[in-house]
Amino acid sequence: MREKSSGTSSLKVNADIFAAFFRVGMLGFGGGPSAIPLFHTEAVKKYKWMTDDEFGDTLALGNTMPGPIATKMAGYIGYRVNGIIGSIVALVAVTVPTVLLMILLLGALQQFKGLEWVNNMSAAVVPVVGVMLAVMTWDFLKKSGQSLGWARAVLFVLIAAVLMEVLNVHPVFLIIAILLISLLSFKKGGAS
Repeated sequence: MREKSSGTSSLKVNADIFAAFFRVGMLGFGGGPSAIPLFHTEAVKKYKWMTDDEFGDTLALGNTMPGPIATKMAGYIGYRVNGIIGSIVALVAVTVPTVLLMILLLGALQQFKGLEWVNNMSAAVVPVVGVMLAVMTWDFLKKSGQSLGWARAVLFVLIAAVLMEVLNVHPVFLIIAILLISLLSFKKGGAS
């Protein structure tokens, strides 16, 4: 879906990439997971750089690799839209302003950390991030229900919840197991 244009339209594409990922970087309170709904809004809904399914695949693959999800998503989507230059623009937009703002805001918060309104402001962000993550989770659960069937999707969610929350299995082991099961299932299905 890369744009094959030059001049003004290439500049416009890079400006759109910068604007999209700048918004994600500046509004993604709480780190990478809370930024995922913002990535979805920009890449799928606003600019239509990818479909819901492509976004889900990108997110799933990004979660299997080490490193922060925000930079992986920005780098890949930027590359997909406008090659290496798009990737660089997206990475700069999602990281540099956030780093600068973090330095400034953490300095200010340290000075005023005893004030009640500062503590209330920090606490107010938590429910908003929770709702954003819940909406994204529901969207992915609906897609899983449509592709796997609701019984299997709910069963997988319950198994994952028990493994991670009750048995304290690290999510990376769960992801690796799912990848291996999927690959083995694909090989069996492809061979017949």
